[in-house]
Formats: sequence, structure tokens, C-alpha cells
Amino acid sequence: MASKSETWKKREDWRKQKELEEARKAGTAPAELDEDGKEINPHIPQYITKAPWYVDTNKPSLKHQRAFNKKTDYDKQWYDRGVYAAPAATKFRKGACTNCGAMTHQAKDCCERPRKVGARYTNQDIRPDEVIQSLQLDYDSKRDPYNGYDPESYQDVMAVYEKAEAARKKKRLQEIMKEQNLKEGELNEEELLKQEEDQTFDNEDAALIQKMDPKSRTTVRNLRIREDTAKYLYNLDLDSAHYEPKSRSMRQNPLPAANITDIPFAGDNFTRNTGETKEFKQMQMFSWEASDKGQDVDLSAAPSQAAILHQEFLKKKEQLKNKTKELILNKYGGEESLRNPENGGSGAVDIVPQTEIYQEYSASGKLIKGEEKLTKSKYEEDVYINNHTAVWGSYWENGVWGFQCCKQTIKMSYCTGEAGRKLKEQPTIPISKKYEDKDKQEEEEEEKETVKDDKEERNNSNNSSSKQEKLNKSTSTDERKRDYNSLSSEGFNVTEEEMEAYNLKRLRADDPMANFKDNDD
Repeated sequence: MASKSETWKKREDWRKQKELEEARKAGTAPAELDEDGKEINPHIPQYITKAPWYVDTNKPSLKHQRAFNKKTDYDKQWYDRGVYAAPAATKFRKGACTNCGAMTHQAKDCCERPRKVGARYTNQDIRPDEVIQSLQLDYDSKRDPYNGYDPESYQDVMAVYEKAEAARKKKRLQEIMKEQNLKEGELNEEELLKQEEDQTFDNEDAALIQKMDPKSRTTVRNLRIREDTAKYLYNLDLDSAHYEPKSRSMRQNPLPAANITDIPFAGDNFTRNTGETKEFKQMQMFSWEASDKGQDVDLSAAPSQAAILHQEFLKKKEQLKNKTKELILNKYGGEESLRNPENGGSGAVDIVPQTEIYQEYSASGKLIKGEEKLTKSKYEEDVYINNHTAVWGSYWENGVWGFQCCKQTIKMSYCTGEAGRKLKEQPTIPISKKYEDKDKQEEEEEEKETVKDDKEERNNSNNSSSKQEKLNKSTSTDERKRDYNSLSSEGFNVTEEEMEAYNLKRLRADDPMANFKDNDD
């Protein structure tokens, strides 16, 4: 049995071992090394680092966690690039690709662009035969992304970067010489550029790093200072600008009614459109268009090169614009009408257009006087037809659209103005009621005439014939009171002379001479 001193010694060793492990996890002590001299991650749990009894070597190691049959070194092999089996043939061979003329593949496996007329018929531009290789690659070599990579090809990439860096330094030196009014001999280029790079690097670190903990070896990004107000606290209204907690973004302005210059935050969209954002977007569009046209311009890979080319493009564009303007003015004249008389002969052009619309805005951008200009849609607006002062659809009554100016519901009608509105507001009488009143009035008149005729008949019995004529006359004037077979009664008989006149004047569709016209006339 161990003594008391030995037991205390073991406890002391255990305590030292735990302190060493904590120091290794904090990063203040060097990590433990295994048999091969590799560092062991101190954060790996003990049940992984501890080896089982049958492979335990009493030494710190992670060999029991690695594959025992894994090949660490293998011969890197890859297919030969740009190597052909033999020179190209001069005549098409039987069994070759009908598109390019090579013997090592068929037309369906050909990697060249399909020709309009294949090599089988033209015997021109016959491609040489490729070298067919079959490599025995293991699992790791098949999945190695750098297998077959030529390190010498990286020199071309470095050449582009070095060229862009040299152009950037040259441009910066010219700017410094212009700012300080220095000449070429008075400027030490290397010391000045090195001092500027160190200052730029320090400023970037100060802006990005907020806190650095030497124990954890981590840096905290300056996302937001805790004393600042969060975006979602500027306006607690539920209908305010939407806040996305995952990306911590609020695109719209949370305080749209306030002055932008007086509020600390006006939305992420407002922040993105300030500073040099517009210039950067123009440069990005330029790089995309130049890349589509075949130029080697990439804003992400070589931003300095893209910026220099964009500035050159803008200068040439401005020169071409001025040249075109001069040609037009020299040809057609009118230069004196473009110059501002307040500037005299300075050549400044007044580009402010003239308008009769008066608008007055406040310092915050709100409209004080005048009509606000609304964004029109792709459809025609404010189209007034047929002397109307309101558009079609400005009036609605009983499920029918109309014009508000005269309250008419017929689209192609002319405007009647205030008179039409008053007529529309008067109470309307149904048409059926009008006809009923008219029929009653006519019946009363007929009754009066009948009574009058009866009196005359009593007074004078000899005038019976005249009474009959009056009745026929009264019935003939009112066509609505006719009987069904009224044409066959007296007074409506058609004579032979009237029928003959009708036949002479009637047009016949089957008459071949109906549409005849004399050319002499």
C-alpha cells in the first residue's frame, strides 16, 4: 500500500496535469505532440485520445483513430495534355469521325464544334488522333483536385496581378505628386508607398476588429456597438419597415415622415446608395459588358485593373461625346443659343429645362406648393375625349361607368357640361308612364269628338256621311289603333297606277343592268 507522501504527490501531479490541459485549451501553452511530431488538438475529448488496451503504447498518439491501410504517398499521374499519337492525316480514312476525321472516336463522341460539312466530304482540316490512356488511380488520386495541375501555369495569374499592382502604384504616385506639387526627382517612391500601405492596413484593422482576446485567439467583428440603438427600436409601429432578424437588415426607412438629415438611420437601401456606391455599380456594369465582348476584365479578381480601364473608358466616352457635339454645331450652328448669358463667353451650357409647372419643396423634400408629379403607368393617362374635362371612368352609377364632368354614361358622347349635370339630377319619368298618359289623353279627345258627333247627328240626321269620314280620318291618323287586317279595309286599297309606279321604281337584285354605268358620262 502506498504511503501518505506518495498519495499527495500523485494528487499534485493530477492538479498540474489539469492546469496544463486548461492552459493548452486557452492557447497559453503549446499543444501536445504525438509520436510523429504532429500537434494534438487539446479540445478533442478524452474518450477519443485514449487508446484501447490492445493498441496502447503509453504515449500520446492518435494513430488508433487513423486508417491503418491508408496510403499517405502515391504517384501522381494524369493524362497528357496536348499530345497526339501521330500527325494529322491528309485524307479521310474509313471508320474515322465524320466530323473531324480522327480515328480515336466517333461523331457522337466528338468534342469539336459540329461542322456544316464534315471532314468526310471535304477532306480538309482533319484532326490528328488522340493518345488514349488508362491510368490506374487509387481512391485519393481520383479525388485530388490538384492531381495533374501544372504549377507553372500560376505564373500567368501572377503576371496579371503584378501588372495591375504596378498600374495602381503609378496612379497613386501621380495623385500624391499632384496633391503635394512635387516633381519626379523630389519624391521617394518606395518609402512613400510603404508608409501609405502601413497606414491603410492599420485603419482597416481598427475598423474591423473590435476586441481581441489573446487566450482564445479570436477576433470579434465590429457589427454593432452595444450603446447604439438597434434598427428595430427606431419605430415600434407594427406597420413600420420590416426588420429581418436573421441578417439584421432593415431595407426601408423606419421613420419616413422625418427629415433624413436629422435621423441616425434611414434604412439599408439609403446606406447602400451613399458614398461611392453608384460609381462602383457603374464600374461593375462596365466589367460585365467588357467581359461579354471578349476583354479580360474581372472586377473581383483584379479590381485595380478594372478601375483603371473604367476611367479610361469614361475619358474616351467624354471625348467622343464632345467631338460629336462639335461636329453637329459646326455643321448646323446654334452654339450661341446653348450658352448661358450669365456666364458670358465661358462656354457653360444651361441644361435646366424650362417648364410652366411650379413646384416648391421643403428642406426635407416634401411638396409645399404645386401638384405632385405622379409616376405614370404604361397605359395612357389623362386622355380627354369629345370636349370632356374628366376621364372616362371617373363617374359610377348603377353599375355603369361614365364621365364626372357631365355624368354621362355613353363613352363616345360629347360633353354637355353643367347643363347635362342638372338634367341628370332631375327626376326621370318612366317611358311606359309617358305612353300611358298619352293614350289616356287621346282616348279623352276621341270621346269628346264622339259626343260632339252624336250631337251633330241628332241635330242634323242628313250629315251621317260626314260623321263616317271623320271617324275614318281619326283612326287613320293614329296607326297604333289599326286593326290586324286594316290594309284591306276602305281607304287603304292600292290602285293599279300606284302598283305600276312602285314596280318601275323598285330595284331588282337579279337585274344584270342594275349597276351599269356609262363610261361616256
